[in-house]
Amino acid sequence: MERVQELIPLAKEMMAQKSSRKLVKLYVLGGVLALFGVVLGLVETVCSPFTAASRQREEEAAVAALRASLERQTRRTQALLEKGKQQEAIVCSKALSKRQHAS
Repeated sequence: MERVQELIPLAKEMMAQKSSRKLVKLYVLGGVLALFGVVLGLVETVCSPFTAASRQREEEAAVAALRASLERQTRRTQALLEKGKQQEAIVCSKALSKRQHAS
């Protein structure tokens, strides 16, 4: 807060010395941007624990989604394997039944 109070007399002094208005505007703009940076830093510091917790929740949700998709994929492959075995058994039984009739 002390530095902000020092900027006001500095601006008044610069105006009294008849320095260019562009230079004064540049100093004011720099001061405002520095103040804006400080405020953003404080907001980031205050909100960082909340964002870390939300990132962890997002990661856990992603892991759960991956596990669910992996389980679905394994079920599909197992179902396809069982279906293939059933079809193979049907083909073999048909072949055996044809042989018995042929003899």
